[in-house]
Amino acid sequence: MNDLVLFEHPLFITDMMYARENNMVGKATYADKDVHFGNVAYMHKDVAKALLSLVPVLQEKQLKMRICDAYRPPLAHQKMVEIVPIKGFFKADYRTSNHCHGTAVDVCLTDMNGHNLLYPTEIDAYEERFQKQVSKGEFAEFQQHLQKARHDFMDAAPEALANRAFLKQLMETHGFESIPHEWWHYNLKGWAEYPVIEWE
Repeated sequence: MNDLVLFEHPLFITDMMYARENNMVGKATYADKDVHFGNVAYMHKDVAKALLSLVPVLQEKQLKMRICDAYRPPLAHQKMVEIVPIKGFFKADYRTSNHCHGTAVDVCLTDMNGHNLLYPTEIDAYEERFQKQVSKGEFAEFQQHLQKARHDFMDAAPEALANRAFLKQLMETHGFESIPHEWWHYNLKGWAEYPVIEWE
């Protein structure tokens, strides 16, 4: 299907946050009847190859990686933008979202028991109280909280900063690029060459 592959490996935990309700959208968008997706990590085959190159390091460090988002169906993306119309949080046009090209992943590292390492925020900067505010159209506090998701945010526990830095170094040396404002989001290098993939 357009070079998409289903990614599964014992050292990677599939935990697609938009296939469950505790996310900033507040609903399991991937489970909508007209999306027909779910808790599955599809991605371009080149992304899968890059992730598999992490396995020796994960084995050495006794770590796993949690995949919280990968390929995102364009229809799901459009629904998410409607619910959380914060500029820069979701791309307004799905055609500019690397997730819809199958070339982006949202990830964090865990211990071997699947417990997330400490980071300055949760993935997507999710907190239930902010989600409740966003659901009411109140965005100010969450937008302020999003500053903690930036790679240049330094007012966090040393352990959280060290884990963020290690993840960045790990991903950037294995075929990915970071973005300034989301510590968890990584794009495959050369992503601009990959087309949008429609989910059928």
